[in-house]
Amino acid sequence: MYFVCEKYKLELNDNQIMALTVSDGFPYYASLVKNLDQAFHSEKNFNLFSGLTSEQWSYAYAPEKWTIKQIVGHITDHERIMSYRILRFSRKDSTSLPGYDQDLMVNNSRFNDLSGGDLLEDLQNVRKATLSLMKSLSPEQLQLTGKAWKYELTVEDFLKATIGHELHHINVLHERYLK
Repeated sequence: MYFVCEKYKLELNDNQIMALTVSDGFPYYASLVKNLDQAFHSEKNFNLFSGLTSEQWSYAYAPEKWTIKQIVGHITDHERIMSYRILRFSRKDSTSLPGYDQDLMVNNSRFNDLSGGDLLEDLQNVRKATLSLMKSLSPEQLQLTGKAWKYELTVEDFLKATIGHELHHINVLHERYLK
């Protein structure tokens, strides 16, 4: 796996990939994905969310932590933002794109006012759009690079970081919310 990070190139072998943490950002998220197409087409996470009770949707494991509704809304927001970046970079737009403040986004949302079903439907709609975008990309476009926040990655690695971000939050849900 190969990432270009700010002013230096970072080439990671399997042992280094295993040592990545969430604080490493996009490289960590991308490292969670073994098969890009399979990860994006999996229904496993949608099935998990559709089986939640209304109490579970509104649960936060500690004060100041997000509810499951907020996590799903955040996953959806993140996928929208990443898809925009992927679109731009796949069209050879070399503009460096900024990061975003996830807490600001969640704190200024209505996620907790919406039903779990509405949030899940929104995520499914965004996923359909992402899959449509993925389908339109050529192998050459997947190898184009772009810079967002402090990372320069290929379009393919931005896609991996998109679905890997969701996988990270699913892991957190299993560890801290759905014991």
